[in-house]
Order: sequence, then C-alpha cells, then structure tokens
Amino acid sequence: MIRLLVEFLLPLVAPTLAYALWLAWRQRGGSGQSAPGDAEGTEGAAPPPTDWRSAPWIWLGATGIALVAVVAIGLGMSRSLGGIGGTYVAPRVIDGRIVPGHVDPPPSR
Repeated sequence: MIRLLVEFLLPLVAPTLAYALWLAWRQRGGSGQSAPGDAEGTEGAAPPPTDWRSAPWIWLGATGIALVAVVAIGLGMSRSLGGIGGTYVAPRVIDGRIVPGHVDPPPSR
C-alpha cells in the first residue's frame, strides 16, 4: 500500500503540492516586493494567481501525469527479471492441490 502511494500517488500530486506551497508563500508576502528594475518589460504580463480558482489545473495535472509516467518507466526498467535465470512455471492444479508458481533453475551445462 505504501509502495503504491510513493510510486504513483505522490508523483501525481507533487506538482499541486508544490503549487500550494508557492501560493501560500506568495500570499504571506514572500515575494511581494519587487526590485526597482523588475517592472521593465512586464506591461502585458498577467498578474500571478492569488487563489485556487485561477490555478493552472491543466498544467498541474499534465505535469503530475508526466511524473507518474517517468516513475513507472524508470521502475519498470530497473526492476527487470533478467537476472533470475531459469524458466518460470505458472501456478497449476495437480491432484486437487494448487501448486504455486515458481522458477525452475536453468539446466546444468
């Protein structure tokens, strides 16, 4: 359960959590003061969002999905079964008993 949360849910909500922290910091006045030269060239720029209604939900969601994809691909590549060796035998029923799946060792040379 914790693995599922860390591998998939955390990357999905991480951009929104980061945005929430930035928004809270901004509302507390973290960067409310601008330097004297900052006002140049920003006449047409939109003001930064100040509440959740104006949050960039599409970008937050897309970034979260992209992070989940990166984590899933990275974990899939790092957890390969190439080092096991042998042949996988699927679970089956023999004489009314369920024999669990296992890996038979490779034949000796």
